[in-house]
Amino acid sequence: MTPIDFLQGLSEMEIVGGLTVLSLVLGGVIMTVGIIAAKIVKIIFFKYYAPTLPQDTAKNFGKIIYFGIIAIAFFIFTSVQGLDFSGLLVAGGIFAVVIGFATQSVVSNLISGVFLMMEKPAKHGDTIQIPDMGISGTLLDIATFSSRIRKFDGTVIRIPNEKFFTSNIRSLTDSTVRRAEAMVGIAYKDDIENAISVIKNEIQLTMPFVLRIPEPEFRVEELGDSSVNIQVLVWHPRDDWSQAQPHLLTTIKRALDKSGIEIPFPQRVVWDAKD
Repeated sequence: MTPIDFLQGLSEMEIVGGLTVLSLVLGGVIMTVGIIAAKIVKIIFFKYYAPTLPQDTAKNFGKIIYFGIIAIAFFIFTSVQGLDFSGLLVAGGIFAVVIGFATQSVVSNLISGVFLMMEKPAKHGDTIQIPDMGISGTLLDIATFSSRIRKFDGTVIRIPNEKFFTSNIRSLTDSTVRRAEAMVGIAYKDDIENAISVIKNEIQLTMPFVLRIPEPEFRVEELGDSSVNIQVLVWHPRDDWSQAQPHLLTTIKRALDKSGIEIPFPQRVVWDAKD
């Protein structure tokens, strides 16, 4: 038996609905070539193009390219064999509507993930804050359906992309400098200008990471019931944000203690009506 006779025999062996053994073999060859081509293209993409993209975007684009080529190979197979999928398409359409209603959140998360990759409000490794959810931490990745954030306590939280995309996202790393602030109250008997001067000098001596330009700012915010409240604002490099706030409070307290300036306790004066 010649190879031609063998192939002809396979073409005459019908399995179901006009699908022959030969068609099945050709389909297997086409799909195998498609999978190999998909892997090669994916490797080329990750080697030459992925390094120029954010990590999460590159990973998701790689998946789209890989499965997209496999899908194209499948459609080539069906078109070459002339298979009629009209009935299957109608059934698939009805099934898709049912599934669509059942998986609205899944589709919404998928679309939101695509928009997040396009807009790029934050990238891998950024420190962010989501005030609507009370979440702060480091963005680990933006995947197809969800995003992961490592909180400052070391735990990792997974957020559906729909919620992540529609929330306010505050980036703590986009700017090279940040501002720390603190409020302190001094007694009414103490001089305001003197208190500001001693705090400013102590900041300059003990907090070298605080920027000189713009210089520390002091605002008399309120004449309170028991104290004159002064707001202290300092600018510092982004990477020192974890030190600035606690050190600022310690520095203010130390400066006032050295100068004998009182930080008063809340006081109330009660008058007896009989008096």
